Amino acid sequence: MVILTVVASVQQPPTGTPLEWAAFAYLGVVSMFFGFFAWYRGLAIGPMAQVSQVQLIQPVLSIIWAALLLHEELLWSTILGGIAVILCAGIAVRARLNRPTLIPSVAR
Repeated sequence: MVILTVVASVQQPPTGTPLEWAAFAYLGVVSMFFGFFAWYRGLAIGPMAQVSQVQLIQPVLSIIWAALLLHEELLWSTILGGIAVILCAGIAVRARLNRPTLIPSVAR
């Protein structure tokens, strides 16, 4: 990735206004760095197996928030894809929660 980044930067140097660079810095620091502290705190508070499943539907939640807050257009294919993701996440959660526990054998 470093090589590709250098090649791309040489061929087309990054440009932007100070406001755009500030937004980029905000996204890099606040949402990516500080967001991990909140995420790991949430994992520590709740049962990790259940809390971590929220991450499976995070893309769907992002699309919903984009539609509500930014008035992004939702196509039927996007809605059906979101439903499929939620169903698959639900199946994954049920499979994990209903997994039989193994009883260790007693050594003789």
